[in-house]
Amino acid sequence: MARLGAVAVAVFLAAAVVAAEGILDPTDFLALQAVRRSLYDMPGSAFFDGWDFTADPCGFPGVYCDGNRVSALALGDPRAGSPGLTGRLDPALGRMSALTELSLVPGRVEGELPASLAACSNLRFLAVSKNLISGTIPDGLGALSNLRTLDVSFNQISGAIPPSVASLPSITNLILCHNQLTGGIPSFPDASPLLRLDLKHNALSGGVPSLPGSLQYLSLAANHLTGTVDSVLPRLTRLNFLDLSMNQLQGPIPPSVLALPLSVLQLQRNFFSSLVQPAGDVTIPVVDLSYNRFWGPLSPLLAGVGQLYLNNNRFTGDVPSRLVQELVGSGGLQVLYLQHNYLTGIEISPSSSLPSGVSLCLMYNCMVPPVYAPCPIKAGTTNTRPADQCPEWRG
Repeated sequence: MARLGAVAVAVFLAAAVVAAEGILDPTDFLALQAVRRSLYDMPGSAFFDGWDFTADPCGFPGVYCDGNRVSALALGDPRAGSPGLTGRLDPALGRMSALTELSLVPGRVEGELPASLAACSNLRFLAVSKNLISGTIPDGLGALSNLRTLDVSFNQISGAIPPSVASLPSITNLILCHNQLTGGIPSFPDASPLLRLDLKHNALSGGVPSLPGSLQYLSLAANHLTGTVDSVLPRLTRLNFLDLSMNQLQGPIPPSVLALPLSVLQLQRNFFSSLVQPAGDVTIPVVDLSYNRFWGPLSPLLAGVGQLYLNNNRFTGDVPSRLVQELVGSGGLQVLYLQHNYLTGIEISPSSSLPSGVSLCLMYNCMVPPVYAPCPIKAGTTNTRPADQCPEWRG
């Protein structure tokens, strides 16, 4: 009998412990209520149908707890095509001091990013992309020493990038693209662990500062950046994606860039001007150097590229036979755009037919294209440059 009594007491105590663990911290409970009052399901979304505060909030959709504290909050139905949420992010989010992850699905959430999030000292992941969030990036986020990912892309955020955010000691992914950010790109510490920096489609100006050598992905496209990058790029030896297109950058491109293990190199629509002389065979799948001021002869070492856009530059001389062989012989080269340069010849038979899926454009050079190949509409309808432009060109 005594043994049965002891077992009963043990079961009772275990149940009491479980019950105690199921009671959410009152601060977090009230914060979740405030979050619920400020956000709403868009038509077709039923995310908040599961938020019944007569039950344990740790069982709510998108709420994850560690003991009696909220450790992660994923707001909105994550399934593809979900309509998302509307409303605003409540400052009460900052009272959930044990929060390590905060995410918001694409929707129509407005207002500013709460400055109170700076109080979530354990926050490692903050992603609120593809909403209507406005205002500035709170400078206080620079105090989040554990923050690894900050993604506020595809919103309406304006103002400058706080230098404190660039100095975050744990940041690996900084994704601020498709906003209305202005000012310069802040400096990053040499020891920064940053892997991905995506600032494309903003209104950033000034030069490209020194960047950490840890970077693997860099996109600064569609800003108002000026100056040169020949002292910045050589130390970024780990890059696998580089997009500096649609800026006002100038000067040379170091040959070492063409030796990087890149999947994409996009430098189009700038004012870059130099010879393009790689040190070895280039095997980058996509290289776009169009709409710049590159000059001199074409390098045969570019034959290993898959899609090569060199149009609207100042290249001269004959097209290397190796490029032609890769294109006509069903090699790796699938796209070769050379229109609007000052090229004077290409060794290709007029009877040659390009393999299916291969694109070649030679319009508006210092030669009559020997083969017919459909060109993009932007290439125009004039086959050859005026004769008076060709003899005078010296590169």
